[in-house]
Amino acid sequence: MRLDEEQESQNVEDRRGFRVSKGVAGGGIGGIAIILIALFLGIDPSVLLQNSPESNTSQEPGPQSSPAGSDEGREFVARVLGSTERVWGEIFQRAGRQYAEPKLVLFTGQVQSACGFASAAAGPFYCGMDQKVYIDLAFYRELHNRFKAPGDFAQAYVVAHEVGHHVQNLLGIMEKIQQRQRRASEGEANALSVRLELQADCLAGVWASLANRERKILETGDVEEGLNAAAQIGDDTMQKRAQGYVVPEGFTHGSAQQRVRWFRRGIESGELKQCDTFASAGAL
Repeated sequence: MRLDEEQESQNVEDRRGFRVSKGVAGGGIGGIAIILIALFLGIDPSVLLQNSPESNTSQEPGPQSSPAGSDEGREFVARVLGSTERVWGEIFQRAGRQYAEPKLVLFTGQVQSACGFASAAAGPFYCGMDQKVYIDLAFYRELHNRFKAPGDFAQAYVVAHEVGHHVQNLLGIMEKIQQRQRRASEGEANALSVRLELQADCLAGVWASLANRERKILETGDVEEGLNAAAQIGDDTMQKRAQGYVVPEGFTHGSAQQRVRWFRRGIESGELKQCDTFASAGAL
């Protein structure tokens, strides 16, 4: 990727090296929830996490607290975030709206968000309650080694996908779907989650398309890296890797084929209107 022309976002909050103290609170994140989120690139954790934002937790500097610096990993995600801010800002402006930029929180090991407490095992996630994207940069090693999805564009896709959830939040899509999920059966709720995730994939593709059109950020092989990442985190691929067989009823993010198709659709069209995964039965 070529990100030299993209400005670093000023919305990066660096909490790396901070120790999270978890007090005695009712419930907490159950092991099953941790596994579910760890298996997939999560959406708003408030859908799955049962501990409330009011739980007695705190975050304080640990003995190895690291200040916000200009290290390579931080600079990379800051430039990707800056690129998404520019692209989505222009899209919203053309629609007569103002884009509210999300914060991106870097953390190590554990973090407290407005959606609850989470560990690095949860992977990157977006919290709609505080409009922040959370990521432990160690996840990128997992993406390369465990998920077999190397490359800088694969890493950028992760950030762009979570920013896609932020766009859904701003447009009111996330709230509407969560309301429907609360009234739905487990199977219906999972199907809605799949459509939400596929739309975030498509929105990530729209960002990549427009950023490349304006700044030529993509190099040879980048698109293939991104599509491979989408395939490697498909529900069927993840289930096969974890348990050796596939349970379609348990899909929450979409199959490898679906995720690749919608990410590609966003890249090839560069149009927000092409990302309506809720419009037709054919979306799935």
